[in-house]
Amino acid sequence: MRISSSGIDMAGAASSSVLSAEDFEALRKFRADAYAPVGKAIDFLVERFENPPSLEETAAQVGMSPAHFQRVFKAGAGVSPKRFLQYLAAGEARRAMGEGASVLEASYCAGLSGPSRLHDLFLVAEAMTPGAYRNKGAGETIRYARVPGPFGEALMGATDKGVCWLSFIAGVGYARALAEMKGDWPAAVYVEDPAFVGPLAARAFAFARGLRLDRPLGLHVQGTNFQLKVWEALLRIPLGETATYGDIARALDAPRASRAVGAAVGANMISLLIPCHRVILSTGVVHNYRWGAARKKALLAIESALARPATTAA
Repeated sequence: MRISSSGIDMAGAASSSVLSAEDFEALRKFRADAYAPVGKAIDFLVERFENPPSLEETAAQVGMSPAHFQRVFKAGAGVSPKRFLQYLAAGEARRAMGEGASVLEASYCAGLSGPSRLHDLFLVAEAMTPGAYRNKGAGETIRYARVPGPFGEALMGATDKGVCWLSFIAGVGYARALAEMKGDWPAAVYVEDPAFVGPLAARAFAFARGLRLDRPLGLHVQGTNFQLKVWEALLRIPLGETATYGDIARALDAPRASRAVGAAVGANMISLLIPCHRVILSTGVVHNYRWGAARKKALLAIESALARPATTAA
């Protein structure tokens, strides 16, 4: 797997575990606007995970009956509220030191994220040429829109080559999120186009949940050579696992470059799809996420639950 100016495929091999036909059908029918209560519920559960609210309390928070809320949450997040809380709590105690190194080693040996659930899924990533990178998006048209998602509203931008921006709006606001995107691609032409972006967003959120896609989802990235190498390493961290900045530096044969790795992780423009949220401190502490530590914990909890199929009803 390599991100290059010529463009390459990044495929994730998975375990034999796949979504049930029932779950896949539920997601296919899931309306994008139905993500709103899921995002609100996730924020509520993260805020109160040390003293978990009941299903009834959480359902009331989003104005639904418990039974209806259970179905909506499972369809949008991929796991039940109970399993989300279980993995949110477990994540605080489970992040084993040194685990990230073995995870990355295994992924590199497998050629990609072998242990993950990204079964037969593909991202096609194309990096800007050095000349285009220096021009900061000149000649590109970026179509963008606010899109609802399971972790709240997001801002997505895309060129004809693929998704070039994905950020969460909560905590920073739409105006700031839009300004950040335009700051990273200052010479591009911007067109607000929900009709163009909406289908990309639906496929992006499906991919993030480990669903098979009917065709590759394109990414269009810009960065220095070192940043591209770091983002490639992020794509090798399997769903449900984490790595430290030091783990990534060592995987790049630059063991003293942890701070540079941190800067490259922070410069990632495509949240969720290039999973910078899977990088944690060597102490196991979850922080330093561009869109807030609470959102990072929620993402890791959802992914842990998705990567470990339930053995009992939850």
